[in-house]
Amino acid sequence: MQPILEMRGITKQYPGVLALSNVDFTLNAGEVHCLLGENGAGKSTLMKILSGATPKNSGSIFINGKEVFFHSPADSQKHAIGIIYQEFKLVPELSVAENILLGSEPTLGNTPFVDYPAMHKIARSALQQLGENIPTDVAVNSLSVAQRQIVEIAKAISKKVKILAMDEPSAALTENELRNLFTVIRKLKSEGVGIIYISHRLEEIFEIGDRLTVLRDGKHIHSCSVKEADRKRLVGWMVGRELDQEFPRVELQRGPEILRLENVRGGILSNISFNVHKGEIFGFAGLVGAGRSEIARIIFGADKKEEGKIFFEGREINPRSPRDAINLGIGLLTEDRNRYGLIMQMNVRENISLSNLRDVANGIFINRKIEDKIARKYSDSLRIKTPSMEQMVENLSGGNRQKVVLARWLFTKSKLLIFDEPTLGIDVGVKYEIYEIINNLAKEGIGVIVISSDLPELIGICDRIAVMWEGKLTGILKREEVTQEKVMTLATGGTIDAYRN
Repeated sequence: MQPILEMRGITKQYPGVLALSNVDFTLNAGEVHCLLGENGAGKSTLMKILSGATPKNSGSIFINGKEVFFHSPADSQKHAIGIIYQEFKLVPELSVAENILLGSEPTLGNTPFVDYPAMHKIARSALQQLGENIPTDVAVNSLSVAQRQIVEIAKAISKKVKILAMDEPSAALTENELRNLFTVIRKLKSEGVGIIYISHRLEEIFEIGDRLTVLRDGKHIHSCSVKEADRKRLVGWMVGRELDQEFPRVELQRGPEILRLENVRGGILSNISFNVHKGEIFGFAGLVGAGRSEIARIIFGADKKEEGKIFFEGREINPRSPRDAINLGIGLLTEDRNRYGLIMQMNVRENISLSNLRDVANGIFINRKIEDKIARKYSDSLRIKTPSMEQMVENLSGGNRQKVVLARWLFTKSKLLIFDEPTLGIDVGVKYEIYEIINNLAKEGIGVIVISSDLPELIGICDRIAVMWEGKLTGILKREEVTQEKVMTLATGGTIDAYRN
């Protein structure tokens, strides 16, 4: 059978980095071909070349056996190729419908005027295929991360593509939204659409994939049927070594209390009470919209509480801004690191020093030598992969961007660190590194809060897990008593009185 897509000998060189080296990849009609590899392996670069957004240095692309040349995304789209990027390509100020139909808006007859009722109808139809009812007239910048991801997917499937590449489409989705996505993928398969599926969630590969290809350091490592692979071999191909365990654990000595909330209310939050100790990893579980990130924002001073008390290191605090929280020694690694955690057009050095400029300044001027020394120190200790400290963070992989954010908070000498979805969009090898870093932080006596939608992750690394449901804290489970069933019971409004703490 002739492949619907064939990429032969694709090579891409960036300054100081060989992103792809002689990579081959094929896709058949009506199959899901999973593309795997660590962050920086070359997966997204290969998709950018397929989309026409990035030129290749050498190699060939064939569609249905005929060689094609892409000089722009428009060239790729003419061949019915759609790409859902890991980094959203949405216009925040435009409505949901305008984003979904951007560039292919229906018009009134032969006029140049947009037929808005038809546009909203098409957009609603695309969303309904995903089992979603997001209003099509609201601005995208008012949506959650998960909702923006759904808009990206709807945007792609509305264009009647024959080749669809999905780069981490499930990273921000709930379990129910993921089920809907898989239903759509199976429907597209049955219609003959070839799908390239990129994900770091290996369990998804075995559920939805037909074939897989693994890239490592820009090179093709292995291709096979999904049925021929298992989790251990996949991880070995991806990282080039065997990981003895997925979640490294160390025995931590819990210290004195560092944070306590008493009956805190604000926004959707109602009577939130819990405490965190130095040297403890305290997790938050719950469905999207349950209020986990809202707790983090109140502690960090980004949102104001309406009632209740917050105690930090034994004294009551009332942070009115993030600057107040930073001065106290509280750091927040946000869920959307690209939007809120980094300045993408600044380099690694500048991003690391950003929250603590006083320590790298001589008067009103930044001392570049000191700033560079600090950046190199944290880059080395966190193993940030970058050609230099002058590299723009927008050119780094997701895992290395997360490390840059973490380096910044370590430089501020934080006493409490809040990680909101710390491994979102990060590969299995770098995940392991992040877990080791979190363990080491707790070992040094730092209080750590981890908010995650990845339940096995929370169970694997946390000492205690608090579960949220509709703005309420429904229970706190100790490590020795936690199970996925108990967490999900509490996360859906159930009660397990015997396990309350």
